[in-house]
Amino acid sequence: MLSVSDAEAIILNLVQPLDERRDTEVVDLLTADSRILATPVTSPLDFPHWDNSAMDGYAVRYEDVQHSSAEQPVILEIIEDIPAGYQSKSTIQPGQAARIFTGAVIPAGADTVVMQEKTRRQENRVFILDTPKPQEFVRHKASFYQAGTQLLPAGIKLNSPEIAVLAAAQCPQLSVYRRPRVAIFSTGDELVTVDQPLQAGQIVDSNQYAIAALVKESGAEPLILGIVKDDPAALEKVITDAIAIADIILSSGGVSVGDYDYVDKILESLRAKIHIRAVEMRPGKPLTVATFPSRDAINRVSTNSPLYFGLPGNPAAVLVTFWRFVLPAIRKLSGITEGWEPVFLKVRSHDELRSDGKRETYLWGKLHLIDGIYEFHKAGGSHSSGNLINLAQTNALAVLPMGKTLISPQEEVQVLQLANG
Repeated sequence: MLSVSDAEAIILNLVQPLDERRDTEVVDLLTADSRILATPVTSPLDFPHWDNSAMDGYAVRYEDVQHSSAEQPVILEIIEDIPAGYQSKSTIQPGQAARIFTGAVIPAGADTVVMQEKTRRQENRVFILDTPKPQEFVRHKASFYQAGTQLLPAGIKLNSPEIAVLAAAQCPQLSVYRRPRVAIFSTGDELVTVDQPLQAGQIVDSNQYAIAALVKESGAEPLILGIVKDDPAALEKVITDAIAIADIILSSGGVSVGDYDYVDKILESLRAKIHIRAVEMRPGKPLTVATFPSRDAINRVSTNSPLYFGLPGNPAAVLVTFWRFVLPAIRKLSGITEGWEPVFLKVRSHDELRSDGKRETYLWGKLHLIDGIYEFHKAGGSHSSGNLINLAQTNALAVLPMGKTLISPQEEVQVLQLANG
């Protein structure tokens, strides 16, 4: 049985990011949010596009106003008003100024802006009541970005700030990585769908819905393959079908050591290499991770062999193992160059947290900001791997290392921050 850290290292080492030559598509800027940029972006525009004013005030020549004060103000002639979007046709001469507004182009001859609060106007004259700094409130052309240089690097997620930058740079279309394809199926004769009436001994397959939602939240595309009965032939077919269409395959159930847990045997029959069979964690001990032999490129979605995760059947264990192992794998696969690792925080525990210390233990709950300090509040009720109910509205997992049996209230604890946090 592997430690959690060893299992994580193996999984992330197995993940090969999407190929920037084959796994990309062009999208419009309006549909590019949350996508991963596949190629660096440059712009033919300077930012700012021209010298412009950072303040409402007066555009002046510094040498005209370098000795002005409230007691002895310099008096200048106002020769024009320059609103934003207007290109001045005048040149500021000695003794002259132009009324200017934020964002407007600095007129020729001027090199400094005096903010209006430090002036007094009388008809077509302005009194400068203070000495500005040289070039004060002038935003110089290309001081933010120089045309032709890299504006945004490849491998970043496009959120609202990046979309704004790309819009300003007049980039209407972008090359982004396609969304990773994740095949999902559940195994077990006892499983039924949400619209079927329950018979004695049956349970609703919540795992399929939870995993599909998690996959969507990660930015990947879920491929729902449904419920597969505990039949070796049916399982082999669905796994074979999944290999043909997916980058990652996620099954839940069937990876323990029961008489009807066939997944590992079928993987071996398909010549898969099983890298992980169990992990020293609670919940989530029965975890299978495997890769398949390379197939003919014509039948492949990408050049990489699909990565198979056989997740536990218990619903809490499914979510915990997804957050801990699958989510970072999807993020790395998606083409993100950094930031795909799990995010751990050290916070204060509001509650007493207990474990038997035999395995790394994960307890779910919620982070609250108390007097500027994050505090972990454990979810009430049972923390059994089969209890899905108290996972609702949680946003963090407290981690008790192996050998740690108790964390007292107000003691520091490490938590895994969840994507929905």
